[in-house]
Amino acid sequence: MVVIGIDPHKGSHTAAALGSGGEVLAQLRVPANRAMLNRLLKWAATWPERTWAVEGASGLGLLLAQQLVNAGEAVVDVPATLAARARLLHTGHGRKTDALDAVSVATVAMHSPSLRRVAREDHGAILRLLADRRDELTQERRRAVNRLHRLLRDLCPGGAPTDLAAGDAAALLTAIRPVTAVEHERKSMARELVADVRRLDRDLTINRKRCAEAVAASGSTLPQILGISDVLTAKILGHTGDITRFATAGHYASYTGTAPIEASSGDIRRHRLCRSGNRSLNNALHLAARVQAMHPGLGQEHYQRKLAEHKTSREALRSLKRQLAKVVYRALRADHDRLVVQRLT
Repeated sequence: MVVIGIDPHKGSHTAAALGSGGEVLAQLRVPANRAMLNRLLKWAATWPERTWAVEGASGLGLLLAQQLVNAGEAVVDVPATLAARARLLHTGHGRKTDALDAVSVATVAMHSPSLRRVAREDHGAILRLLADRRDELTQERRRAVNRLHRLLRDLCPGGAPTDLAAGDAAALLTAIRPVTAVEHERKSMARELVADVRRLDRDLTINRKRCAEAVAASGSTLPQILGISDVLTAKILGHTGDITRFATAGHYASYTGTAPIEASSGDIRRHRLCRSGNRSLNNALHLAARVQAMHPGLGQEHYQRKLAEHKTSREALRSLKRQLAKVVYRALRADHDRLVVQRLT
């Protein structure tokens, strides 16, 4: 079996073919254009039994990875961190070239059978696009409102209320009578920002509707869990992908960054907060946990029980997030098994 490592870039891709013994059989650099797939496949035809390893198959290498999968090729995703470690261990220095990177990617794939197998983009990709787009719109709106607050602070005494809506800002601007040329410019800019906020509010409303439609089409039962809206469901489904790649609920919790990390030494046994994992999933579980902590139910009972154990509110919320990750994992596994049965029948 030959493993072909790909180091992708915006303008070019470098490939390195490794034999079963880890020896470099050949290397190729192709420009990132319409002919790159055909050139790579023609070059790789020498090795019928082959697997492609693409660094960052969900980032810079996404297009090529999907083209290879659609062409019937076997493709695995190699995280950039693993490729960097392999390069350092293999070469013994920190020097970096595209050729070395491609060899490192192939080396990781050869010795890591648990790497994620790249599959064709499906409905989950749509959910992820919608969820990521909502995050971008929310960040843009926050920035626009912050700029608007700054201008209103300089236009009227006391500024504007913290929870500022576009209509309230427009009404406040109507009552302002600028005197100097500078004040006239500030008011003009503030009106432009109000228009931006209104546009973003419309886009967020449309995005919420599209998320709800996409979640309904997925048949997921996650919205039945308290605190998980259609928007959070889209984020969880989109960023989780194939739930079967997680063997247990613990593995899923680790991926979401909700599982505490053991930091023991000698006879001392302790755990610390995990700051890694998929931050989008962690954020979704955090928001759902906050809702559950505020409303009657099993989540609130767990939260109150941890507080009674003299945990801080943050520690209690982190514990609730960990339990919620288990609940989400079980729901996703049940949905997957149900869909498999439906396809078979």
